[in-house]
Amino acid sequence: MSAHGLTSTPYNRAHHNYTVVAACFVFLLIVAGALVTSNDAGLSVPDWPTSFGSLYKIPPLTGGVKFEHIHRMIAEWIGLLTIGVAVWTQKVDQRLWMRILGWAALGTVIAQGILGGLTVLFYLPPAISTAHATLAQTFFCLMVSIAFFTSRGWTEPPRPVVRLDASPRLTTLSLWAVLCIWLQLIMGAAFRHSGIRLLPHILGACVVYTVVNWLGILTLRRHRSTPQLAQPARVLLTLVTVQVLLGLASYITRVIWSVDAPAPLVSMVTATVSHVACGALVLVTTVILAIQIHRHADASTAAATADAVSSTPAHAGQVRA
Repeated sequence: MSAHGLTSTPYNRAHHNYTVVAACFVFLLIVAGALVTSNDAGLSVPDWPTSFGSLYKIPPLTGGVKFEHIHRMIAEWIGLLTIGVAVWTQKVDQRLWMRILGWAALGTVIAQGILGGLTVLFYLPPAISTAHATLAQTFFCLMVSIAFFTSRGWTEPPRPVVRLDASPRLTTLSLWAVLCIWLQLIMGAAFRHSGIRLLPHILGACVVYTVVNWLGILTLRRHRSTPQLAQPARVLLTLVTVQVLLGLASYITRVIWSVDAPAPLVSMVTATVSHVACGALVLVTTVILAIQIHRHADASTAAATADAVSSTPAHAGQVRA
């Protein structure tokens, strides 16, 4: 295969649409998992990988069983979809790194399934449950990235728009933003699974809010007229504001209103699940913005290198010759 084949591939509409559907189901799985945790339904189905001793029979969907079993069914379906993503990518994508990414997605969903099973077999240990929730967010980012990399917009050559000489550099700031959000999601999962207290999560939220707003506002200030950067920046600023409000609602409904409640309140479940879902969207939007920033920065570097080469005396002599 040529070197060009490793870095580019023809746009395949069917393949791209399939990866989009798969990514949407992963988001649905995150919501389903949050419903399990918020409704204290993690051990409603006491065995794994079977459900009440069966691999295929659907148990009566009552109480917490409906949340846990539906969560498992969605997870199984996503496993099949991910096999399709991995195999189809090997068949149609000419980029070596994308084929590796396809297998990485398959390995991640297998690991996610194993962690999910361990949470049941070991009766919801906080460390494993937190790892299970964190890997779900990571898997979501991976699947959305695959969908993004197979899109028509990605197969088109980027315009060099990022000013590499500006300080702070958006390339660096975007990576810090992704890292801060990812760590914050870990702390959020640990808090929900009683692994840590609330204060570290609140402090982390303050850091994330500051860094994400810094990234979004700086991106808009420098590249408001560039839709590839401005659009995800605007979405990110909106999502992080909604996320803060949902976090406040989660705190009020979980810590204040639910103190003496015999069962999870509907308001608490709604606020917490929405908070988890919005957190996933904040993370994946930041990842997409970081990818776009680095892509355009690479294009800027290539353009600057080409200009420098064309202006050297040796190159000028070759042109005159």
